[in-house]
Amino acid sequence: MKKIVLIVISIFLLVGCTSMTAGVTNMNVSEFSAKIAEAGVVTLDVRTPNEFAEGYIEGARLIDFQSGNFENEIATLDKNATYAVYCRSGNRSGQAVKVMQDAGFTNVFNMNGGVIDWANAGLPLVGN
Repeated sequence: MKKIVLIVISIFLLVGCTSMTAGVTNMNVSEFSAKIAEAGVVTLDVRTPNEFAEGYIEGARLIDFQSGNFENEIATLDKNATYAVYCRSGNRSGQAVKVMQDAGFTNVFNMNGGVIDWANAGLPLVGN
């Protein structure tokens, strides 16, 4: 009987912990495009400055995830704002949104596939 109670309590704790990680949503290109068109959404490009110069999504703000200063730079941002984050392929942005979530950001969206999928979908990049 004690084992059953412990199992039930463990399940409730796990479910509770899972809901705390619900602040990040992964999106495909079309969903991400619709999200960044919404009023008030801040678009973050977490690639390097050289990658950014090759072409970026209009209105994006560059915060290089690999700079070694990412945590300090996001610390200046409003944690309650909505952020749409992308990189080249979705790898760094996936890591970046996790860091943001751990830092207390509550409304973060990650684009799977990055600018590679964005460009392949025929969507525009500034400076490209």
